[in-house]
Amino acid sequence: MTLTTTGRPTAGAGGAVVPVLAFAGIVVAVMQTLLVPVIKDLPQLLDTSPSNATWVLTSTLLSGAVATPIMGRLGDLYGKRRLLVLSLTVMVFGALLSALSSTLLPMIVGRTLQGFAMGAIPLGIGLMRDMLSRERLGSAMALMSSSIGVGGGLALPAAALVAQNTDWHVLFYGAAGLGVVAIALTFVAVPESPVRARGGFDVLGALGLSLGLVLFLLPITKGSDWGWSSATTLGLFGAAAGVLLLWGLLELRVSSPLVDLRTTVRREVLLTNLASIMVGVSFFVVSLVLPQLLQLPAATGYGLGQSMVVAGLCVAPLGLTMMFTAPVYARLSARYGPRTTLIIGLLVIALGYAGGLGLMNAAWQTVITSVILGAGIGLAYSSLPALIVGAVPASETGAANGLNTLMRSIGTSVSSAVIGMVLANTANTVGGVEIPTMQGFRVSFLIATGAVGIGLVLAFCLPRRRPSDLPQLRASSEEDANLERAVAALGGFRGRVLAADGTPVARAKVTLIDRRGRHAGATLSAEDGSYALTVPAEGSYVLAAQAAGHSPLASAATHSGDADPIDLDLALPGRTVTA
Repeated sequence: MTLTTTGRPTAGAGGAVVPVLAFAGIVVAVMQTLLVPVIKDLPQLLDTSPSNATWVLTSTLLSGAVATPIMGRLGDLYGKRRLLVLSLTVMVFGALLSALSSTLLPMIVGRTLQGFAMGAIPLGIGLMRDMLSRERLGSAMALMSSSIGVGGGLALPAAALVAQNTDWHVLFYGAAGLGVVAIALTFVAVPESPVRARGGFDVLGALGLSLGLVLFLLPITKGSDWGWSSATTLGLFGAAAGVLLLWGLLELRVSSPLVDLRTTVRREVLLTNLASIMVGVSFFVVSLVLPQLLQLPAATGYGLGQSMVVAGLCVAPLGLTMMFTAPVYARLSARYGPRTTLIIGLLVIALGYAGGLGLMNAAWQTVITSVILGAGIGLAYSSLPALIVGAVPASETGAANGLNTLMRSIGTSVSSAVIGMVLANTANTVGGVEIPTMQGFRVSFLIATGAVGIGLVLAFCLPRRRPSDLPQLRASSEEDANLERAVAALGGFRGRVLAADGTPVARAKVTLIDRRGRHAGATLSAEDGSYALTVPAEGSYVLAAQAAGHSPLASAATHSGDADPIDLDLALPGRTVTA
């Protein structure tokens, strides 16, 4: 087995990795939420028809759905940080193109490029798995997974304020600026992961998945305009089924598939992905219903007559609460496991929607609903990557989490289509304008509750918690001594981490990776550079070492499974030059 390493770990990177990656996730959410305050004005702003204006939103959805699993797989193969920077760079160029556009076609192209940023979420989760200790990983993944909601909650009132008081193009300049900051912070604070998947990139598989997703999501997003029983809608659904079936057969035959379907159909992975769709549905319903309810005129008898900015502020607690649930999730998951945390989250979401049916009469009531739903969605979203990470090899983390993020996107797409249809079919026409009714809002909440019920059934079918495969780093000399005694009893590798000039390197991270690319153990070198790692079984391994100020190293080794430890010094090839 071979493994290549790239990247330059920087001093102090460990403490900055989590906030920087979470900030990148928030930037992605800002990009998604950017146009929500001006959706109804897009036809006028772009001098086009309402039907054509919806392509500005649809294009981002489609490109994000296509890019997410592809960027995840490329990250597994060629470096997660490298692909994270690439996805953010493409987003910045797309935002600048949109900022300079006032016509439909360039705006669609710009928004399509912005959709590539969706790959940042699985790439960030993959980087966290590769670099963080078990103690930090739970809360870090929770924060990364929740960043979509956090960014959306914060961006909604901010975007409304900008759109209400300045030129709407400023929204795109702001998104581009945030993207540049995220790229710079990533270069400075996030080292490249040494973990690589074997094989090559499945180009044919990527093309097949892209085509299948476009054919599937296109009628979902445009079905209300074309008619759900129209030949175009039904034809595209049929074509999507055929393409995805052929794509699946292809993936089962190639040696290095884009998505390992054998892993995907494992009980834990499959049920988690299906539950992700339900969580995506429940998340988007509140985002569609509450802003409309808040901004409808009080003269309707049920509208709350609030401004665009106030409506955004009332919904903002949805994202803020998701952020604050990350440490709560870490404690719950550490004690009971992510399966139990997912169930608790779904129960809280159900409580929020059930209670929300009676909390639609004042703005403060919508805030309560947002807080409850934010807590539940935060717990549920935080559980999903932990369940995926615990069920797949480390070398497949990016692709597997990319697929999981795609499932959430499909959930939000289905939610948007279904709720849009419900609100349209229950609307009243006043002066030629369709006004959503309270009946439509309540039916939407009931649909979300039903989706949560399905998610609960899926969550209860998940296997119960098992010991984590993730390693626990040891930093103290006493712990290293204990581990070395364990190596003497169980067999493993021991030695010293040395610099190019032969001096010992303290607090270097040494990671043991098995022949399938999975983490098998990790530790930190002691003050004299010594390290010790046990092995779970005989076989081929790679020991990857990295330390601040040094280039990383990967060394192949084989263990026979004997009780005697194998002595192996790890000489880091040289120092990096930092600005």
